[in-house]
Amino acid sequence: MIGVEFMIKRQNTRLVIIALVVLFALWVDLNDTLRIANPFNGSVIYERNVKPQLGLDLRGGLQVLLEADLAADVEVSAESMEVARSVIENRTNALGVAENVVQIAGDRRIVGEFPGLEDTEGVINTIQQTGLLEFVDVGDTPVAAGMLLVTDYGLTEDGRAEVMDVAEGEIAPTIYHTVMTGGDLDDVYVSQDQVGGFQIAFALTDNGSDVFGTHTSQNINKYLAIVLDKVVISAPRIQSAITGGSGVITGQFDYESANNLAIQLRYGSLPIPLKIVESRIIGPTLGEDSLQRSMKAGVVGMIIVVLFMGIYYRLPGIAADISILLYAAIAFAIFKYIGVTLTLPGIAGFMLSTGSALDANILVFERLKEELRKGRTLKQAFDMAWSRAWSSIRDSNAAVLITAAILFWFGSAFGATIVKGFAITLALGVLISLFSALYITNTLLATALDKLNIKNYERWFGI
Repeated sequence: MIGVEFMIKRQNTRLVIIALVVLFALWVDLNDTLRIANPFNGSVIYERNVKPQLGLDLRGGLQVLLEADLAADVEVSAESMEVARSVIENRTNALGVAENVVQIAGDRRIVGEFPGLEDTEGVINTIQQTGLLEFVDVGDTPVAAGMLLVTDYGLTEDGRAEVMDVAEGEIAPTIYHTVMTGGDLDDVYVSQDQVGGFQIAFALTDNGSDVFGTHTSQNINKYLAIVLDKVVISAPRIQSAITGGSGVITGQFDYESANNLAIQLRYGSLPIPLKIVESRIIGPTLGEDSLQRSMKAGVVGMIIVVLFMGIYYRLPGIAADISILLYAAIAFAIFKYIGVTLTLPGIAGFMLSTGSALDANILVFERLKEELRKGRTLKQAFDMAWSRAWSSIRDSNAAVLITAAILFWFGSAFGATIVKGFAITLALGVLISLFSALYITNTLLATALDKLNIKNYERWFGI
């Protein structure tokens, strides 16, 4: 019987696997949060956020290109760039900026992307600050908040002389001694004083506590300036020895400015100064319009593909149509589950990978029609179509995966997140398309041929 001839090995098992994969994909596609609760006590056994992550061009936000603010002949180490990238990422995460992407671009640049961002100015100010905190001994000299202060931290003798030569205007005419830096901070957070004003409370490391305690004990009634990036925040008079390993930084703070400063101090200082080379703000309206247009283009393209495959390839085409639709559902579920950031180029990569799925199906179907024209039996033609088309499918998809890997490397090396997004969705789409064409289409078509008593090949296969 034809039904017996076309029963592939473990066909029922394959159908069950496909059904389970599709059900899981639909669960992910139709929900933003996956949650499994214990039916007996209601406790959550498993929970995962799978809300789609949209890139700048679809959601709007801020893109900033930063560059090391050093002379061209000054070497910037890869380690310094990585530390700077990590500090910026930590600072923006602490500001509540979700789904941000911060990566090194080349030898001296860092690209930051912040989708859905509203407070662009606050983020720019936070990431650009070097964040070098110094506790500076200014002796009997009261210094005002906002004054630029020359300190001896990190300066050689030649450097001190050079600074003194150019010191003028608001720059204090004396080089002051740095007692300790923010590196001795153990914890920093925003607190409020007795009248509700905002201040920054800090706790010191053991070493910092010893240094701070010794200095305040020996310099009662002297001034100690608290300086960030050489700018005085406050300069209180030391009233008594502070040996408890903690203190507060006071100033004209509102909550936002206090929190931004606390974040800079908590996550460390940038090892190199950075300047903004370019910043670009993308409005959410433009992003939403791009998303709607992309969705419409994708739906129209999918309809055209489904109609073509069904009309031209008949029964195999219908099996391929079902497979392509399942492919789209599975791919979108994987993108949501692993957190792929979707951009317009990324969607283009996904649509291009759909072509790979179609290409594999077309190679098999053309080989199937060719074998039937040669007078092969349906079973022979079916088996030979998949076995003989495999080498072409393998080689073409391998070439696409190699190209995607090269594009991903390029995007990583030069900070081209658009290229990376395209490469990721393309590669994932190709891998899923192979599963779709070689597993789902094969199983669906074999099942259909098992159930149908096909006599007229021209009608069913379009030969």
